[in-house]
Amino acid sequence: MAYDVDMPIQSAATSLPELERRVRDDLACLCYPPANWVVPTPLAEPVHDVVVIGGGMCGLVTGFALIGAGIRNIRIFDRSEPGLEGPWLTYARMETLRSPKQLTGPAYGMASLTFRAWYVAQFGNDAWSALDKIPRPMWMEYLRWYRKVLELPVENNVEVTAVRPEGALMRLMTSGKGARETSVLARKVVMATGRDGMGHPSIPDFVNGLPETYWAHSSHDIDFAALRGKRVVVVGVGASAVDNAAEALEAGAAEVRHLIRRKEMPCINKLMGIGSFGFTAAFPQLGDARRWQIMNYSLRTQTPAPRGSTMRVSRHPNAYFHFDAAVETVELDGDEIVVGTSQGKPVRADFLILGTGFGVDPLARKELDGYADKILLWQDRFTPPPGQENEQLGKFPYLAEDFTFLERVPGEAPWLANIHSFNSGAAASLGKVSGDIPGISEGASWLAREIAAKLYEENFGQYWQRLLDYDTPELRGDEWTASPLPDGETLDDRKQA
Repeated sequence: MAYDVDMPIQSAATSLPELERRVRDDLACLCYPPANWVVPTPLAEPVHDVVVIGGGMCGLVTGFALIGAGIRNIRIFDRSEPGLEGPWLTYARMETLRSPKQLTGPAYGMASLTFRAWYVAQFGNDAWSALDKIPRPMWMEYLRWYRKVLELPVENNVEVTAVRPEGALMRLMTSGKGARETSVLARKVVMATGRDGMGHPSIPDFVNGLPETYWAHSSHDIDFAALRGKRVVVVGVGASAVDNAAEALEAGAAEVRHLIRRKEMPCINKLMGIGSFGFTAAFPQLGDARRWQIMNYSLRTQTPAPRGSTMRVSRHPNAYFHFDAAVETVELDGDEIVVGTSQGKPVRADFLILGTGFGVDPLARKELDGYADKILLWQDRFTPPPGQENEQLGKFPYLAEDFTFLERVPGEAPWLANIHSFNSGAAASLGKVSGDIPGISEGASWLAREIAAKLYEENFGQYWQRLLDYDTPELRGDEWTASPLPDGETLDDRKQA
């Protein structure tokens, strides 16, 4: 039987408190949370089994997965104020999410934890049927509720400034008004740091000489009200570029011009066409050549901006899309920005917005200072065939199947096996299971299983001793009576007869 995504839920909760009771009952039926099974590390200073860096969507579902796996000695740090984790209310500026509303996201197999259940409980089935895409601020409201109903231990206003090896452990240096100590020890570290979690915003060289008052990256805190009456150039035409252009237009910019190096608008989200459980499961096992082939093709074809976001720009008569107009030079002429293009025609503007996305580059992560250069990258491991070269893809970390870094030179940095890169940097090695809504629950389940296996293996001797020492009887001795065999002829008697 096929199910319509808008089919009414007959047993839907009719209020948020009722849904929360349902979540708690579902968790109780699943015996959540189970007892902690991990043996403690005997040190005078507390040692946490796992510390998760990042309390956004990736960090939340990671925490839920770990606790559900019986790994309860964990902490989750986020540098933001409560409720502002991730990009949703900061530099994300789209009106709605790209992902279809019915995707289950971080629900981790629980219907009562889905966005749909949360939405229907408040607004009803008719409103769900009428909903097209999820409004971006509403997704953040849902994530706040998800954190609250699951009682996840996120500590806000705590920034991890460095992750350093200390024997078999990792020491995380912390700062911020929410930090209870200046450092903590952990056996395993999960970098659930999102879109820019294994790199930095991509800043083209052509702005190097331009004062920062004249430009911003799309991830920066931009004063759009100050752009009223201004001429704005937006570099790029991806989702972030388009969303920032729309914000500038809606704030009253005199004009907004997209300068686009491509000759045509990207229109097809290629990876959406092959997304499936099979693709997610198979991707890490496809081999280097096939994984590179898929990711290189995806990056080269580029994911288009959503239709709604693009029309949000196009409905303004003072919005312009200039194709085959790559930016070559940027300079100041008085208070004017003069942008030289590949067409030889300059464009004059008052402000420049870089919709140039994020680069993946472990060397740029301050948490890894001192040993980031010891991380194995794809460019160290794989030489693409002619025509498939891709410098951007080559900088992705080449991860093990448990999301951990591998050493560029074996034996130089064995502690890298304690750091799990559960963010966008994992895409080239393991697929899109650690940042995007469609595969986040599968990725978290996979991560928790791998961490559990490592923790068990590392303390195998103690678990073996637990097996030997366990002496709680299930039978008390009064459940049976021993009986002698009945008297009768033996086998020899039968032979003689």
